[in-house]
Amino acid sequence: MFRGTLVAQNRSNSIQSTHTSTICSRLLVAFLVSVTPLQIIAAQQTSAPSPLVGGLPSFAPAVDTVKGAPLFTGRDAIRAVGFAGLTVAMFPLDRSIARRLTNERSKANRFLNGASKGVEYIADPGSIVIGTSLYLIGRFTDHPGIEDLGWHGTEAVLVGAGTAWMLKGLTGRARPFVTGDTTARDFKFGGGFGNADRQSFPSGHTTAAFAAASAVVSEAERGWPGHFWLVAPAMYGGAALVGVSRMYHDKHWASDVALGAAIGTFSGLKVVRYAHAHPQNFLDRAVLRVEASPTGTGGAMMLTVALPLN
Repeated sequence: MFRGTLVAQNRSNSIQSTHTSTICSRLLVAFLVSVTPLQIIAAQQTSAPSPLVGGLPSFAPAVDTVKGAPLFTGRDAIRAVGFAGLTVAMFPLDRSIARRLTNERSKANRFLNGASKGVEYIADPGSIVIGTSLYLIGRFTDHPGIEDLGWHGTEAVLVGAGTAWMLKGLTGRARPFVTGDTTARDFKFGGGFGNADRQSFPSGHTTAAFAAASAVVSEAERGWPGHFWLVAPAMYGGAALVGVSRMYHDKHWASDVALGAAIGTFSGLKVVRYAHAHPQNFLDRAVLRVEASPTGTGGAMMLTVALPLN
């Protein structure tokens, strides 16, 4: 009698664990399917990269020859509609996905338990730390391609984070754990400013992850042509895993993650597109002209910033 009950319970746990893994797989696929086609279009619009120098891309100073080029195009409207549809489609599923990902049986899922511990830190603050580090490495080792990659990745994360912060404050959506995963439509206009429990919509971690991924993939397409199919799945797969992790930790609803992915992807695409269409823009002229030189005192280094005042 007891043995039969134990077998039944083990089967139930196994079925639930398998079902949870299936949900996670479907979410990952949904994000990748939504984002990758957009990046393919963006990749086709990028200009040809400069020749490699020492195995690394060397981007020669470009002339701003596309003044007046639109920042947003008709394709962007299609992308926006696609992401909006994904976000809306997630609303009816918010509660069921949250309950399945956060129940006790799901917590025993080895994959989620192991993967979720580090990916969130890689997204925030890791995206800023990694981007800044790449920028400094490129600057000090005289590799403009790496410097460019680090700066534009960091810039994309900052743009996405600012947009997400504003929406969090305005929408004031309660996080899943606040209501015990029972009320996914608890919004309060302006309630997110100063109240962390009402900063659910959208997911900031997911925004940062997708902003960094989108910028890196766009830059890699310029500097390492032909490697798109290697870089894109790795970057976007990691970003999607961040979103699943935030839901697993009961910090965000599925629709929060969908909107965060949209904001992040657009931030990365727009930053890279604008920067290379207008290489003489104020920020790039300021940041990418920082120079390091020895001071002559004990091998110390001095940073010189050339501000674009004209």
